[in-house]
Amino acid sequence: MTTEPLADSRYAVMRLMVTLALMTVGASGMYVVAVVLPAVQTEFGVARADASLPYTLMMIGFGIGGMLMGRLADRFGVMLPLLIGAFGLGLGYLAAALSDNIWTFTLAHGLLIGLLGISTTFAPLLADTSLWFVRRRGIAVAVCASGNYLGGAIWPPIVQHFVETEGWRHTYMGLGLFSVVSMTALALMMKKRPPLAVAAAPNARSSAVPSTQPFGMAPGKAQTLLCVAGLACCVAMAMPQVHIVSYCTDLGYGAARGAEMLSLMLACGVVSRLVSGMICDRIGGLRTLLLGSALQGIALLLFLPFDGLVSLYLIAALFGLFQGGIVPSYAIIVREYFMPSEAGARVGTVIMATMVGMALGGWMSGKVFDLTGSYHAAFLNGIAWNLLNLGIAAFLLYRVQGDRKPAG
Repeated sequence: MTTEPLADSRYAVMRLMVTLALMTVGASGMYVVAVVLPAVQTEFGVARADASLPYTLMMIGFGIGGMLMGRLADRFGVMLPLLIGAFGLGLGYLAAALSDNIWTFTLAHGLLIGLLGISTTFAPLLADTSLWFVRRRGIAVAVCASGNYLGGAIWPPIVQHFVETEGWRHTYMGLGLFSVVSMTALALMMKKRPPLAVAAAPNARSSAVPSTQPFGMAPGKAQTLLCVAGLACCVAMAMPQVHIVSYCTDLGYGAARGAEMLSLMLACGVVSRLVSGMICDRIGGLRTLLLGSALQGIALLLFLPFDGLVSLYLIAALFGLFQGGIVPSYAIIVREYFMPSEAGARVGTVIMATMVGMALGGWMSGKVFDLTGSYHAAFLNGIAWNLLNLGIAAFLLYRVQGDRKPAG
């Protein structure tokens, strides 16, 4: 008789390491397009906003795919969506490499790389990880989500090197082959389903309890507010992440310096996610979201007065340190306040909103640049959206604290 692995077990930790590797590989799709944006814009002869469309459609596909793949994972386990993602990502890179105009390049990113590819390596993995841990759920989810930023730290300089030496088309072909082989091998290690006992177990360190009335409101209304918050924070987040390479190019520092800043930003994001995970285990997901939102707003403000090379490196590092824990906090919030049997679908829905925010922010920043000729107004636009996120997080925390006040 074989014993099924338990939550917080050695198997759960091993599975977390495989999850980290899967998310690191899958994250390549999010960051490669930002690095090749100047080369693609030049080759296809399009405006900055049009060159930003592949990223926009990819993030929309990423979001919608995450919701669909989360439902699939709830029903059949996470291995099936991961296998779909391996081939979706590989075919997407190949189709993009063979594109002869910006529109086929955009469709390859939206439908294959986004919808069927990288969507499988984020929301479903966050939800799956939250079901394998109880005592250290926050740090476990943070380690899982760190793969997204670890990929962001690893891939930009690698891709920039091969773009300069081999061209962006051959770089995409190589990424496609690597993605299929590595993700398929890793996905086959994720066959087991989460233990049933963990589904009903709250985190002992958190006072939040899953409920059919999260935040004292109907689940649909509560999730809508979280989705709006996720969209708003990621519109703001997209401005530096999508356009830092182009911004550095426009300032005369070159694309290579911008790729280094993006890598530094996302490497610091890994640290931020791990620290935020430890904080989350102590103060809960909602307060972690509020803290991250406030710090992200401060970092965005710093981009306005400083545009020197050294200053931009420092601000890029601060931006990564400040905002890395925001998106994983939504998975913790869903796990703390909503019913666990719906984890995959609800995390997928909220993550979809964050991806739509990244997509909208990436395109909007390019459009503002085309209209104004500079990124100053684009940073101001991001700050305004960040304030909306901050307001919703504060409102939800107020609702939770109000519900806990004793009567009388």
